[in-house]
Amino acid sequence: MKNIRLETFNLAKIILIKIGSAVLTGIDGLDLKIINSLVREMSDLIHNGHTIVLVTSGAIISGKHRLNLTKPLKSIREKQAAAAIGQGRLMRVYSKSFEKRGLYVAQILLTLSDLADRKRYLNIRNTLSTLMEWGVTPIINENDTVAVDEIKFGDNDTLAAMIANMVEADLFINLTSTDGFYDCNPAKGKKAKLISVVHEFTDELEAAATCETTEVGMGGMKSKVLAAKNVTSMGIPCVIAPGKKRRVLSKILAGKKIGTLFLPATQKLKSKKYWIAFTLRPHGKLVLDDGAKSAILEKGRSLLPSGIADIEGDFDLGDAVSCVDRAGVTLAKGLVNYNSADIRKIKGLKTSQISQVLGYKDYDEVIHRNNLVIISNNTRRQYTN
Repeated sequence: MKNIRLETFNLAKIILIKIGSAVLTGIDGLDLKIINSLVREMSDLIHNGHTIVLVTSGAIISGKHRLNLTKPLKSIREKQAAAAIGQGRLMRVYSKSFEKRGLYVAQILLTLSDLADRKRYLNIRNTLSTLMEWGVTPIINENDTVAVDEIKFGDNDTLAAMIANMVEADLFINLTSTDGFYDCNPAKGKKAKLISVVHEFTDELEAAATCETTEVGMGGMKSKVLAAKNVTSMGIPCVIAPGKKRRVLSKILAGKKIGTLFLPATQKLKSKKYWIAFTLRPHGKLVLDDGAKSAILEKGRSLLPSGIADIEGDFDLGDAVSCVDRAGVTLAKGLVNYNSADIRKIKGLKTSQISQVLGYKDYDEVIHRNNLVIISNNTRRQYTN
């Protein structure tokens, strides 16, 4: 009988590992024993020819412990200050642990705006590529010290999924405080069953993932499942596994039945379309008529002005917008060739009328197919216990 896990991981060279706050938290703020254990495993993988990219949480909890703060931090400024104090210690712990094993690390702190700008995105990708070529392990965290709601990823699961795409990872391992993904919240349901393998996503599966978090976590299982959905759409398998379990990384790569494996989609998005779909936040909406809806969903066409029934929001040339039907259901996301003011003037018109109305015509399409990503809300995927 074939081992689907072993087959999936056998050719994984670039591995992105995300470690959540609940895994890293211990009596001393940071659980140094767990960190050293995981670093030992990651170092062994590196010495055996793998490339590791690490996305880690833990800066805020480290800063809280350093100041002996026992109450939850509620305001953004408190969390930013705690992160500023704790990030240095977090990197120092990682750096010393890797150096003991003859390896070097590099710190990279990011906000969503860093990845939303295409030029900065490519610059970050080039930096990561160079570090990986040099054999230096990138350690990435959200720049909590400067991040505000408008430029926050929301959680490091989302950040890790974006980085997995950026470095073209062969495997994404998300280490958390639970044994994996259950069909319902195990804290509330005694009959909760651990799902071993997710072949395809379903609406029921996504509904089973809750947003409830631990005291030190942020995203909950919901964000982890959405991150898994995002990376598998790029053809990257994902494992959600218990980070405090002894030799967890070795067991995963040996094909042991541990955690939940999310298998990659058979048809994967190209890197640029992934960036559009999962990195960019929409600046507005285009409401499509039934003809345009059919054209982009069923015929693979670009979006022309004739198919636009209405517009919401103000946006510029090159901004990302959502495409919705008349019922408000999201169909796609794309980069517009005209700003909102011009689109309001040409909506419902034929392409031959664009120059007559605007005085110029740079494009026939409002969104070209190459910059348009279909967002399917009804994708059917299967899973097994």
